Amino acid sequence: MSEQPAAARQSHGMVIGGASVGTIFEWYDFYLYGSLAGFITKHFFSGVNETTGYIFALLAFAAGFAVRPLGALVFGRLGDLWGRKNTFLVTMLLMGLSTFVVGLLPSYESIGVAAPVLLIAMRLVQGMALGGEYGGAATYVAEHAPPGKRGLYTSFIQTTATLGLFLSLIVILLVRTNIGEDAFGDWGWRVPFLASILLLAVSLWIRLKLNESPVFQRMIDDGKVSKQPLTESFARWPNLKLVLLALVGLTAGQAVVWYTGQFYALFFLEKMLKVDGALTNTLVAIALLLGTPFFILFGWLSDKVGRKPIILAGCLIAALTFFPLFKVLTVAANPALAAAVDRAPVTVIADPDTCSFQFDPVGKTAFRSSCDIAKSALASAGVSYETREAVAGSGATVDIGGTQIPAFEGADMATAAFNAEQTAWRKTLGAALHAKGYPEKADPALVDKPKVVGVLFVLILLVTMVYGPIAAALVEMFPARIRYTSMSLPYHIGNGWFGGFLPTTAFAMVAATGNIYYGLWYPVVVAAVTAVVGFLFIKEMNGADIEG
Repeated sequence: MSEQPAAARQSHGMVIGGASVGTIFEWYDFYLYGSLAGFITKHFFSGVNETTGYIFALLAFAAGFAVRPLGALVFGRLGDLWGRKNTFLVTMLLMGLSTFVVGLLPSYESIGVAAPVLLIAMRLVQGMALGGEYGGAATYVAEHAPPGKRGLYTSFIQTTATLGLFLSLIVILLVRTNIGEDAFGDWGWRVPFLASILLLAVSLWIRLKLNESPVFQRMIDDGKVSKQPLTESFARWPNLKLVLLALVGLTAGQAVVWYTGQFYALFFLEKMLKVDGALTNTLVAIALLLGTPFFILFGWLSDKVGRKPIILAGCLIAALTFFPLFKVLTVAANPALAAAVDRAPVTVIADPDTCSFQFDPVGKTAFRSSCDIAKSALASAGVSYETREAVAGSGATVDIGGTQIPAFEGADMATAAFNAEQTAWRKTLGAALHAKGYPEKADPALVDKPKVVGVLFVLILLVTMVYGPIAAALVEMFPARIRYTSMSLPYHIGNGWFGGFLPTTAFAMVAATGNIYYGLWYPVVVAAVTAVVGFLFIKEMNGADIEG
């Protein structure tokens, strides 16, 4: 009798370890792209203007998220038909190989438009695979967990996304440090992608040692495996209603809090606050290291007080604090920029009819109105600005704390003359900004590193509140015979669409308005809606029987 508990503990440890370690490596693969978006822009989208290129790079990142619900349907169905273990072996293999191939792809300069096409194809394969991964890992662990510990056991799965991001940042940092920024920008960015093949081999070896879920095995033995999991999940209103509630009342808010705290914060520091990339990665990695244990804490706590109050509290607090937290982050990371904005705010005074939304998918549109010239220059300089309406038909002027720099009209100018005039005008604008205290980049010596880490830690703490208990909450909502399919779809619509498109959407909102904080309205509104819907309509399922 005394040996059985030890054997059980060993079995549970293997289950958690096998599912978690494999998923860490898969998230490592996926997040490499997000962390290296700037280099992806340079090598795969160099045929378009800078703002469009960066939006395209984020869109290519988001493409992987766009197909995640499709992956959830395809692999969720397979998981309910022929097993949890077999399915997430396939998803892992697809994801690892597609990531490795990204490290081998030729650049835009080598093969033209075929380069971004191939890149996006690999992103789609990765997204499909990840769409089937999470549901399998979470279901597999939950179906092994003893009663009263599902939140704790599945919380280890919840740490894998953060640990995967942390691992990707560490590998990037090691490569950057050892070969230097120039070599890293030229070819070194490929090394972390290529290294994923080693991680794939380790992951496969670990997962091949696992047995099938006992709940699924019992369904096989009893002949209760679903023959039509898609129909049972989505064509029957009682279960479809649960899917919709899980999406709006849990996963949508969880997703935007997660991506704001871990991804958008990284983009914000590097792209908008102009903090050095290596320093940004270091500070985010430290915050992740400090925050990761709280996934397990909140998973354990959800076994005591329920999943719903912790997840919805995290959404509500995030909605109330994102704006002040990011403003504190600005002051801490780039105090010279924050001081300049307060002392000499920038305003573009222009006729709205002459201002374009500067997104050029084919790289052929010339943005040559005085308004477009002014806004493009400020966006390239990373300067936040407001827009004020001018008299119809008048040219645009940039006002920097009372100093006015009229922009020129370039619509009728020859290309060579326009380029020369734009270069000269940007130098004039840059000198005026510099005179008012606007820095070109954040001074590493002035970055308040403890405060930056502190803000990032708070953001990650909110992530752990919403994400730590989510796997257990979703597993408990759906019957075993269609669980893999039913829980995967709302999770991946929430995280794939609401969350995955957040960096792209938020950056586009910033580019359109000139306000570096404007993109935060997206996660704030979604998180607030989830808090309300979840409070009113989500039923607490902590401790529910998950074998039926």
